[in-house]
Amino acid sequence: MAQKKQDLKPDTVLKNYWRNNDRFADFFNAVLFEGRQVIKPEELEDIDTEESSILEHREFTESIQTSRDNIKIQKKSTAYGIELVMLGMESQEHIHYAMPMRVMGYDYSVYKKQYDINADKCKGLKDLNGDEFLSGMRKTDKFTAVITVVVYYGEKPWDGARSLHEMLNIPEEMKKYVNDYRMILVEARENNLMLQNENNVDFFNLLAIILDRSISRSEAKEKAIQYSDRHGTDKSVIMTLAGAANGKIDYNVFEKGDGKMCTLFEEIARENEIKGIKQGIEKGKIEGRAEGIIETGVDFGLSDKEILDKLQIKLNISLQMAQEYFSKYGK
Repeated sequence: MAQKKQDLKPDTVLKNYWRNNDRFADFFNAVLFEGRQVIKPEELEDIDTEESSILEHREFTESIQTSRDNIKIQKKSTAYGIELVMLGMESQEHIHYAMPMRVMGYDYSVYKKQYDINADKCKGLKDLNGDEFLSGMRKTDKFTAVITVVVYYGEKPWDGARSLHEMLNIPEEMKKYVNDYRMILVEARENNLMLQNENNVDFFNLLAIILDRSISRSEAKEKAIQYSDRHGTDKSVIMTLAGAANGKIDYNVFEKGDGKMCTLFEEIARENEIKGIKQGIEKGKIEGRAEGIIETGVDFGLSDKEILDKLQIKLNISLQMAQEYFSKYGK
């Protein structure tokens, strides 16, 4: 018997959803070209293809697959042959304050692997000049470009850096001399994407409803159910939605092909309620420990600073949180 409920892990579910070339192309066209159909689904291939001389090295494809959420290569015929571009997507459930640096690392690893493969090929060439031999590439060699888009599925507004410069402490007069690295960020909760793929439109519209904290959960549930019924939302979209929302869903709902939003909301609400209870219990434990540390410190005549230091070390919390506990229990 198939199990009734199954965890939909966000990374796995989202990877499966974006493997579809129609959805993937539509998303990148919306992000990069305001909805113009520049990237065609039929031009996209998964990165494990070995048809391209650039990608024929298996270690290259494996190294990309282990570090990337989704990446495809666009093969576009031109008057000069085949034009290649790699398109990568990174899914984020939580804000990552070092994300520009991570994206820079992902992109660098792709370029570095291309260079390594190219350098190996150059070792067997006899017509290289001295500079080309030392460079590990000929003057005419070119690599495949990579474009990475970060999709953030969290309910809080993204308040992290969007570029390397925002992560650095740079004197203003030096800023123009420090190379920047900007990342392309899409917030699922609020975006102006010119999407055309029906599944993508439903997916992002429903995410906007679920992640909207300006309305009650009951109102959000009602709006999402009405939207899903009105548009006949595909079950794969609802399953992906449940995964992106980090909830659980009853697979039996889909046996008849009717993806019911009410079941999705009931499952997510139940998971959030359990999570909230657990967080409350854990918070109570921490507050109890904080109160004990403060009382003991006061009894032993420790200074305010010493008590704050102990709170931070013992509870692994920030100075601000330690000060809040001290203000609450220190008098």
